[in-house]
Amino acid sequence: MTSTTISELVLLQAHELAECIRLRQVSCREVMQAYLSHIERFNPLVNALISLQAPEDLLAQADKRDAELASGLYRGWMHGLPHAIKDLSLTRGIRTTFGSPLYQDFVPDRDSIMCERIKAAGAIIIGKTNTPEFGLGSQTYNPLFGATGCAYDPSKTAGGSSGGAASALAMHLVPVADGSDMMGSLRNPAAFNNVFGFRPSQGRVPFDDSADLFIDQLGYEGPMGRSVRDAALLLSVQAGADARAPLSIAESGAAFAAPLARDFSGTRLGWLGDFNGYLPMEKGILELCQKAFTDFEAVGCSIEPAAIDFAPEQLWDSWRTLRHWMVAGSLGGAYANPSQRALLKEEACWEVENGLKLSASDVFAASVARSHWYRAISKLFERFDYLLLPTAQVFPFDKNLPWPTRIEGVNMDTYHRWMEVVIPGTLSGCPVANVQAGFNRNGLPMGLQIIGRHQADFAVLQMAHAYEQASRWFERCPSPLLGLGSVDAWR
Repeated sequence: MTSTTISELVLLQAHELAECIRLRQVSCREVMQAYLSHIERFNPLVNALISLQAPEDLLAQADKRDAELASGLYRGWMHGLPHAIKDLSLTRGIRTTFGSPLYQDFVPDRDSIMCERIKAAGAIIIGKTNTPEFGLGSQTYNPLFGATGCAYDPSKTAGGSSGGAASALAMHLVPVADGSDMMGSLRNPAAFNNVFGFRPSQGRVPFDDSADLFIDQLGYEGPMGRSVRDAALLLSVQAGADARAPLSIAESGAAFAAPLARDFSGTRLGWLGDFNGYLPMEKGILELCQKAFTDFEAVGCSIEPAAIDFAPEQLWDSWRTLRHWMVAGSLGGAYANPSQRALLKEEACWEVENGLKLSASDVFAASVARSHWYRAISKLFERFDYLLLPTAQVFPFDKNLPWPTRIEGVNMDTYHRWMEVVIPGTLSGCPVANVQAGFNRNGLPMGLQIIGRHQADFAVLQMAHAYEQASRWFERCPSPLLGLGSVDAWR
């Protein structure tokens, strides 16, 4: 299969395609037709998109967008772009399952704030992206839709919980993708599929899907893209205060549409690595990430080893307590009902059972530990402008394996212990990006996390953009499933 068999429209970056639509160089119908044809051919290879809507309805919506352009109405940069919402976010009139049999027939009567904004910006919702049950675990599989494969080897997992979004992006099934991140879910799958993922600062993207609006401060929604520019533009739509989300940041999202170019001469980067041997890493990951240092240095950065005066074991204990507590709060009702409990996966029951054992003092102590962690990482930012560490502790693994039980001989004592490397970013509440770090000898991707100062989201995007211009991993290494080239030449 060669590039001549794939429409040039689906190969364009999202912002390039958006400009073609705005200038009416291509119609929204033509774009929709190209994407639907591409999805029909390539989605079965990875199983990234689910609950796809009827083609005739989507083409009718595209015709409506074309009519709006003809009348002088331009809704925004997403006008006429096909878009799939992660299946943890509400979509009015489109099935939202959360990857669970409990919600296999649930059709919301409203949109989430994020979906509402994406629609207002002109996008056409074509369906959903696959996710693990209730987003639990960085392996996208569930009993309703099955597993999602990595775009670089569909026998491997796409990661999660935004695995469907990341795989769809890498396969050019959507121009840009949204996701959410509680434990690396915008970062880990981005690393596993050679795309860019961004976990914004706490409160940057308003969220009102949860019953609780004040306590749950672990998971945030954010953007993914084949380029940093595309992700920043999506964030410009997602971000901005909303009264329905009382902890949302007041700043408008418009600033994220600004140019990302910036001089990084003299920028100081701190390398956290494996936390002085605390985190087990599959062979090759640290070396691959360290090879990427040359691209940071090429744009003017200096990199030094960094160490934080904080016990990583305490960080993990804080995380487990807070996660148990929040999952017990959201799924405790289903767990209490025997017939519903039978439909919950084992890991969900484990989270709830541990959450039910907690006292108020346990939760308070965990939150205090998280606060101490924030103070510790903030102190490190007095010396460094950004912090770096690997995005994952393993390369993409067999998608039929629920989760890795060992890393280099070290037993993983929980279903998510193998993802511990994302916890420092998560519990800081700071903005964190995944940028591509390259491939191992088997052609499997890996990524690097860039952590920035509190609410310095745009600065992190600028740093990621500069690195992207030097490395160009996605441009050089498209998915081999598309027949556009091979990663062999770029190892």
